[in-house]
Amino acid sequence: MNVKKPADSYTMMTELVLPNDTNVFGNLMGGRLMYWMDIAAAIAAAKHCNAPVVTASVDNISFENPIKLGNVVHIEANVTRAFSTSMEVHLKVWGEDLTQQYKYKSNEAYYTFVALDPNRKPRQVPKLEPVTEEDQRLFDGALRRRQLRLILGGKMKPDDAAELKALFIKE
Repeated sequence: MNVKKPADSYTMMTELVLPNDTNVFGNLMGGRLMYWMDIAAAIAAAKHCNAPVVTASVDNISFENPIKLGNVVHIEANVTRAFSTSMEVHLKVWGEDLTQQYKYKSNEAYYTFVALDPNRKPRQVPKLEPVTEEDQRLFDGALRRRQLRLILGGKMKPDDAAELKALFIKE
């Protein structure tokens, strides 16, 4: 199985915020944005593993700035780390006001996807090799984020989360 780089999965998705996408304040609804983010993240994950993928988890979507009616949404996604059958995807979301000609950060998040074989069972994914300093930073943090997800999901005991414990306990 080939080793891949984060740039190999890079995906940029662009949408226009229309009236049907907004709430009563004229802002893009969070659920609609999460839907678009899920699609962008799934494309990035599928590019990494060349297989169908399903969403396993969504982490801490923090909404920093609303995106207004008529603005453009840019969603950047790429795989930050590959585990055995799962991949973490980092997303950054930008709003763009075309009339005022400026871009602004809306939010970011991490999604986890599992690759599936033809029988819809989890399958191995290619390893990921970080290239840039930013790639390495996201790659290193992915293991801690994964351990936190597993603890919160009841699939790992806190005492077994060595990477997380190392942040808080100096031996």
